[in-house]
Amino acid sequence: MTKPAPTLFDRTLPNGLRVVVEPMPWLATVSSSLLLPIGAANDPDDGIGAAALLSEWLQRGAAGRDARAQAAALDALGVRRGGGVGREMLSLSAAFLGRDAAAVLPLLADVVKAPGLSDDTFENVRALALQDLAAALDTPAQRAGEALVAAYFASHHGRSAYGLEAHLEALSAAAVRRDAQARLGPGGAVLAVAGGLDPEPFMALLENYFGVWQGPSRPLPEPRRRSPHASSIEAESAQVQIGLATPLVGPGEPGWYPQQLALAVLDGNMGARLFSEVREKRGLVYGVSAGTRVVRGHAYLAARAATTPERAAETLEVVASEIRRLRDGVERDEFERAGVQLRASLVMSGEASGARASRLASDVLHLGRPRGLHEVDQALAGLSLEDVNEHLAASAEPTFTTVTLGPVALSEAALGPAVPAATVPLEARA
Repeated sequence: MTKPAPTLFDRTLPNGLRVVVEPMPWLATVSSSLLLPIGAANDPDDGIGAAALLSEWLQRGAAGRDARAQAAALDALGVRRGGGVGREMLSLSAAFLGRDAAAVLPLLADVVKAPGLSDDTFENVRALALQDLAAALDTPAQRAGEALVAAYFASHHGRSAYGLEAHLEALSAAAVRRDAQARLGPGGAVLAVAGGLDPEPFMALLENYFGVWQGPSRPLPEPRRRSPHASSIEAESAQVQIGLATPLVGPGEPGWYPQQLALAVLDGNMGARLFSEVREKRGLVYGVSAGTRVVRGHAYLAARAATTPERAAETLEVVASEIRRLRDGVERDEFERAGVQLRASLVMSGEASGARASRLASDVLHLGRPRGLHEVDQALAGLSLEDVNEHLAASAEPTFTTVTLGPVALSEAALGPAVPAATVPLEARA
């Protein structure tokens, strides 16, 4: 590593908010990432999309300031902000100069302590949410990705973070406001901050402004997956979109690091197996990728490919075969290339305060504690080729949920038999 990892400051405030601070004294900037347990998975059953609406609405004024006044106050301090919503979490991020922390932090805290949520901004928020949903449905790759997650999960994690059109249309400002009052609280939330800061005084500022935040939270459901099965969606498109999902070892479980290195061999660079075997050698696809997805309590591999209708069955077979072939082990050159890539990526992420804040918050959610870069780097550096191959040899055969979307439905022979949408408990490992 280029720099030793500084000490992490990790506290849970009396109101339940988990606060993690990492000093990066060589930087003048500070980045924050606030994660709230608000998402599609715990949306009301008759209001799927309420979290998507709230995500945008929260940024439209606070503490008596309307949207314009709130934006002006933040702009005057040069604050860059963002946000988004997923199936489990609503995120609010910001980046600013460390010297301005005492002026910026109360403005950020007001967003959750005293959100405006005014009627006069709601229709614009709804219009934006409907546009985002329409754009996702009009993009075949994105639509296939949403369908894959919906097919994989039996729990509400299968809901789209974009919401449902009928529900977005029906939700009123009053209904979303009531929903916010029921789950916009500090319990289960994580605030991670990284950058050029003096940790103890900065932590005192966070406690002062965020420590008085009150309100209830709504629990997230336990993830449950469906029995592995296949489905094919007919859609007007010149391509066929293919998606496969199968369970993985989760963060913090034995085998996590060997698994991540092996998956970098599968898809991590232009020499990785999927790119080489599926695209370069056979010319089957326009694009192919695979990566780890994590919800609290479960991790899974999601692989995606886009190809022609004529080559869809072969593409599906080859992608699935490459994922299965990992169990046979990786070669030394693959191991070394993947290790260099992962550790280089770690170093580069350590130079950006935004990436560090996001990673710290994610660690708390999925591991229950933040990790310093040094810890992760040492875990990767300590892996041997034998460690990775022993893990792969002991892993179970992948059990795929498969979705295709395109102009023709693939046959049962290509996809495997469709099965009823029964559910099975989530295993610790596939």
